Amino acid sequence: MEEIRDAGLRAREIVEPKDGTLDINDIQKIIPHRDPFLFIDKIVEIEKDKRIVGIKEITGNEEFFKGHFPDSPIMPGVLIIEALAQVGGLLMFNKKENLNRPAYFIGLDNVRFRKAVIPGDTLRLELDVVKLKSRLARLHGVARVDSDIAAEADILFGFSI
Repeated sequence: MEEIRDAGLRAREIVEPKDGTLDINDIQKIIPHRDPFLFIDKIVEIEKDKRIVGIKEITGNEEFFKGHFPDSPIMPGVLIIEALAQVGGLLMFNKKENLNRPAYFIGLDNVRFRKAVIPGDTLRLELDVVKLKSRLARLHGVARVDSDIAAEADILFGFSI
């Protein structure tokens, strides 16, 4: 059990947003994700314990397009959900009280995929806190391309003591 507990994602450091935004360097100070598994380019809005909005530019150079699908590239839905989770994780991890607490992505509810995400799209990743307790957070996430919803889900995070 101790090995599982030690495997949780931990915030690396706390970064104060500049004008409510975080750039890629700030993001990498907070979470350990790196290319090719970092799906956030910047944070354009952050309201502590309430809301966060991130952006991912879909260039077509992403590794997953080599196999999904070579003649008709579409971002896998599960990676859209991962992008939402990473943005939500930034909101949860970038808090002093969570700095040394391992966190886990513990569940998804109400997942829906509504529009294909393709090269050239800008993915807007919006998350609102639904419930926040000391050991649990539930966020509702919506991924948009322009004004169209590409995917949405309720994402649950759990924190160790």
